[in-house]
Amino acid sequence: MIKRDILQPIIDHLDEKEITVIIGPRQVGKTTLLDQIEKYLSQERQVPKINIFRFNLDVIRDRDFFQKQDEVINFIKSRKKEGELLYFFIDEVQRIKDAGIFIKGIYDLNLGVKFILTGSSSLEIKTKIQEALTGRKKVFQVMPLTINEYLRYIDEQLFDVVQQGEQIIDYDLVKLMKIINDFVVFGGYPRMAIETNPDKKISILEELYTSYLDKDIKDFLGIKKINAFNKLVSLLSAQTGNLLNIDQLSSDIGIEVRTVNEYLNALTNTFVISLIYPFFTNRKKELVKAPKIYFIDTGLRNFAIARFDNLDKRDDKGAVFENAVASELLKSIKIPTTLNYWRTLQKAELDFVLRSGDGKLT
Repeated sequence: MIKRDILQPIIDHLDEKEITVIIGPRQVGKTTLLDQIEKYLSQERQVPKINIFRFNLDVIRDRDFFQKQDEVINFIKSRKKEGELLYFFIDEVQRIKDAGIFIKGIYDLNLGVKFILTGSSSLEIKTKIQEALTGRKKVFQVMPLTINEYLRYIDEQLFDVVQQGEQIIDYDLVKLMKIINDFVVFGGYPRMAIETNPDKKISILEELYTSYLDKDIKDFLGIKKINAFNKLVSLLSAQTGNLLNIDQLSSDIGIEVRTVNEYLNALTNTFVISLIYPFFTNRKKELVKAPKIYFIDTGLRNFAIARFDNLDKRDDKGAVFENAVASELLKSIKIPTTLNYWRTLQKAELDFVLRSGDGKLT
């Protein structure tokens, strides 16, 4: 099983009354994290299995269970024993109608339930959960694997050598470069680390993207013009690291600027892309200047552009590597740190600027 760095902070939060909310893209390992947390509760804390409940709201039966709040409350009361805590794991919580209000009502009754929730859409979580649960939750964001997590799973001994800063012999260097190449080409979704066959990796990426279109874009967000949406994703994949020209995208695709912005918002809130804005001391200026576009996962970027050849054979390897660096930074920074780029009037450019909450720059 792949070890995720975020697992321990989530486990530490189990002792807090606050609701634990885990968000991130589909198939990024949120359900596996729930499995690991459940195993920890059962084996390390000796929590009786009858006190742990798992619900997957992609399953109709489980979704139906959360149709009526009073029935869930009665269920909890019927299972709760004096002095014991119940654990409710709810996968894809955004599928509950008015999920935030629904969970808040139960939470505020102090019934002795620890909620651990997951969701795949940042937009859905923000609109349905975060506002209603203000002051009652802590959010953990799970993204595709970092290069460290990927390397540790593929070759733990080589990972230790790299982490200790030891000199890498030629034999290990060849292995390391192969691992980095595969990571940048196929991305960091957990199944990319587990699968070794390149053709199967491509099939998995196709499955990931198709599932994303069906469940997030069509079902959740109600986007109808799928061909136009796909064309936008393809155009963006060819423009990673470039300034975003929304008017040009609108013209190339044949849709309104308003629709382009709607699609960009959908891609951002479902963890496919990130828009990096220029650094200014006046933050208002940042929001009106053109951002740069990066994909959160380079594998999805390469799938959208249909290129999986090795990096040393590619004419876009500079753009792919730049995207990979951006992806690593985006996966590692924590709020309130922000990622920007910096460009002078003479168009000299610094690709990435990290600004911490106290204004310090890196």
